[in-house]
Amino acid sequence: MNIPEFSALLCYFLLVLGIGIYFFIRDRKHGSNEKEYFLGGRQMNGWVTALSAGASDMSAWVLMGLPGSIYLYGVGQVWIAVGLLLGTITAWVKVAPTLRRYSIVAGDAITIPQFLTQRFRTERKGIMVISAVVFVLTYCVYTASSLYACGTLFNTVLGMDPRVAMIIASIVIVVYTFLGGFNAVCWTDFFQGMLMLGALMLIPIMAVIMMNSAAFVPVAGTIPENYYNLLSSGKADWKSFSDIISGLGWGLGYFGMPHILIRYFSVKSEKEMRKSQIIGCSWFVLILIATCAVGLVGRKFLGDKLVQPQDANTLIFINMVRDVFAWIGNNLGIIAITAFLAGILLSAILAAAMSTADSQLLASASAFASDLYKPLCRKNASDKEMLWAGRIIVLVIATVAFFIASSPKCQGLMGLVACAWGAFGAAFGPVVLLALFWKRLTYAGAMAGIIAGFAVDALWYAFMSWTAIYEIIPGFIAGIIATGLVSLLTPAPSKVVLDDFDAARNKQD
Repeated sequence: MNIPEFSALLCYFLLVLGIGIYFFIRDRKHGSNEKEYFLGGRQMNGWVTALSAGASDMSAWVLMGLPGSIYLYGVGQVWIAVGLLLGTITAWVKVAPTLRRYSIVAGDAITIPQFLTQRFRTERKGIMVISAVVFVLTYCVYTASSLYACGTLFNTVLGMDPRVAMIIASIVIVVYTFLGGFNAVCWTDFFQGMLMLGALMLIPIMAVIMMNSAAFVPVAGTIPENYYNLLSSGKADWKSFSDIISGLGWGLGYFGMPHILIRYFSVKSEKEMRKSQIIGCSWFVLILIATCAVGLVGRKFLGDKLVQPQDANTLIFINMVRDVFAWIGNNLGIIAITAFLAGILLSAILAAAMSTADSQLLASASAFASDLYKPLCRKNASDKEMLWAGRIIVLVIATVAFFIASSPKCQGLMGLVACAWGAFGAAFGPVVLLALFWKRLTYAGAMAGIIAGFAVDALWYAFMSWTAIYEIIPGFIAGIIATGLVSLLTPAPSKVVLDDFDAARNKQD
């Protein structure tokens, strides 16, 4: 075990636990209700909202999965980054301000299912129930990807059994989410977002400096054919086309990702929203550029070291950090200090994994407590009872996610993320967009869109993967068609619903 690296990771765990304990004590002193626990009382500032949304979005795949794919396959993999960039900018500019205003108009909704129900001024619970079920099922898979990354990190760095590492990470994430709620999650995400960006920008620069030193010994390796070609196969064939379309399709996920959309609800004013838009988009551009740089520089820096065995490429960031800081330590004679600094940068992987997992657990908790437990089981449930209902589902999802991540049949980091991202984007993306920008949308249409998008996404994943087209694309198209057709075939919304639509479009703080 590398004691300095272990010490740095331990310090990081203590930091996030401390944040959770702080907000738990603060909320107990001032009193905490459902809205405070699940949405921070709609009082989040622009900086925290922007970096929290970014960090909860950019799970460990941004330090492991995406740079690993670029390292292994080349520039043709950057289409995922392009799709994500287009998606997040569109979401911040067009969706975020409208969704925030509309969620207030729609009965001060605190979850996406609540918003999609209260938008139609109805007492029907169908959308909330179906949405909550999709949340719980999909977040089990998504949270598993974060635990898988934590297990990989601790196994690689400390030689720890991955299952033991997953258990430790699960406990830490559950504890600070359990204690501090939305405030703790957002503030830990804020620090995690800063750490992720700093680590990703620093490492490729330091690797280039090391490669240009006289003492650097190049690692044996060959650059694959068409490695620097934007067309992954080097020509305009089906493989190149499917990689481009699938990569761009990742951007559709932003319109249906509950743990990201809920950040838009929490911004305290229009002024802070504008600040969040600038900060959020700028952070995202920088982190994607840095991620691609890690993959490309890593190919020269590490050669063929991580080409085999399978999934070894996901260790690219870990290997670069350890090699760079070991080189600095050996040259300056401060090995222990540089090993500790390496541990701090490796904590960025923990930051990426935990910032996503905590957001997913909290979104699941709010959906279960507010959209299933209260309306169906305990209509008169107190705020305290609601908080405990949410906390219990956090424990359940974390437990199920652990068993998924530790299963021998686990699809790996990128596979888990892609599966969950596609399911959420296809199920909720079309409905959220039409709810915000189409007056004629009906309750039945929204319900049909969620079901159709989720079902087609799942079926395409199960039976049509051979096409190499990412399942979010057919799922999203099916959701749009189902929502539109059913809305046009059912009675138009009432005048009060149409008035709410106009109010949300024109409302200002």
